[in-house]
Amino acid sequence: MSKSFYITTTLPYVNSDPHIGFAMEIIRADIIARAKELQGFEVFFNTGTDEHGQKIFDNAKTAGKAVQDFVNKNSLKFKNLKESLGLLPTIHFIRTTDTHHIKSAQEFWQRCAKAGDIYKKNYKIKYCVGCELEKQDSEIIDGKCELHPNIELEIREEENYFFKFSKFEKLLLEFYEKNPKFVVPDFRFNEIKAFVKRGLQDFSISRLKSKMSWGVPVPGDPDHVMYVWFDALVSYISTLGWPENLVNFEKFWKNGTPVQYCGKDNLRQQSAMWQAMLMSVGLPQSNTIVIDGFITNEGQKMSKSLGNATNPKDLVAEYGIDALRYYVARELSTFEDSDVSLEKFKKAYNANLANGLGNLVSRVMKMAEGNLEKPVSISEWEDMSDYFSYLENFEIGKGTDYIWVKIGEMDSLIQKTEPFKLVKTNKEEGQKIISELVVRLYSLARMLNPIMPDTSTKIKELIKSNKSPEKPLFLRKD
Repeated sequence: MSKSFYITTTLPYVNSDPHIGFAMEIIRADIIARAKELQGFEVFFNTGTDEHGQKIFDNAKTAGKAVQDFVNKNSLKFKNLKESLGLLPTIHFIRTTDTHHIKSAQEFWQRCAKAGDIYKKNYKIKYCVGCELEKQDSEIIDGKCELHPNIELEIREEENYFFKFSKFEKLLLEFYEKNPKFVVPDFRFNEIKAFVKRGLQDFSISRLKSKMSWGVPVPGDPDHVMYVWFDALVSYISTLGWPENLVNFEKFWKNGTPVQYCGKDNLRQQSAMWQAMLMSVGLPQSNTIVIDGFITNEGQKMSKSLGNATNPKDLVAEYGIDALRYYVARELSTFEDSDVSLEKFKKAYNANLANGLGNLVSRVMKMAEGNLEKPVSISEWEDMSDYFSYLENFEIGKGTDYIWVKIGEMDSLIQKTEPFKLVKTNKEEGQKIISELVVRLYSLARMLNPIMPDTSTKIKELIKSNKSPEKPLFLRKD
């Protein structure tokens, strides 16, 4: 029986082009998915687009387009990330406007209602359209949401359906206690535990259709549509065929230790709201929630709402897919915020790819091609357990650093032994060192597979043919 593994990103809103913040999230999830495949797991890797809610409705109206046409066009930009970011070709892509997802969300609603966890009441809140969330006073700075200071808060007063979030306070804390690695990193776990301990408030899960019609219809009530977060979270299981087809659900959710990647602004939704919803309908909890930091631009959060986002396609066009994947894996903080600029990107590219990895590959394979009569037979390679242990704990930065330590060790070995000279005076010893370098290079290529898959393949092909690259793997940028 094969081992199974499930991993999903959040579903980004399709209100504009993909930005580097989501590229970071999906590349990291892809790295973990590829590492699991290397370890022999059957992997279900999910992403998609969140296409309902006020933000989408408003943006389509501003663009002068029908909402469905607006989301159809923008959803393709995210679906095409599979090619533009070098993602696993088997990745699953779900849209919250899919007919099956809509039916799944409605079934989930009905099961929550049957459990007695949905009711209707009047309410008044301070609401951030950017977050699609109610905001507490502690989250408001100078009268505006701390995450979207350029968007005016709305005061909303209407009759909505509510989910009994408060009912699950004790159950969530007990679950957290039993699962000490549920949220990664631990300081984010401490944040959500503190949030729940302060007391949970029931949250609105519907909107009046007369005010905002773009959403999943509430079962049995034509006057309401579902709150965007309630419907979107269900996508993590609807993509598996839930509720009518349970084969993939059993394999990948129930038995596949489901992992969810998200940004720190999703902490509450993923690790508390969604978990309470799963408890309500009696389904298994997520296994791990991995929380990324923000990407910033001169200290300010980079986002589509703020209009300061970098399009990852621009970086790929200039530097290539694997250069972007390297930058995300190693140069951006794994869990903290990271400031990004084109100058920082170019500096890291030149130092660690053009002058680092690329130069090493050229040196080793030039020596192999010129001094070995045939390709090195690779029957074994370096132990990779330390490397995989980093990825097992989602420490992608440390895992990538581990590879670059190995690159440094190989450079030192070449400098110390000078096999390109030694082979002229002691052919056997020189060839032995060159062969050792090729084997170690193959080990690097295997470790690079999840992070830089195209580069990994190129290195393996050079070793197999015993050829040096016709041109550098990474051309230096001036």
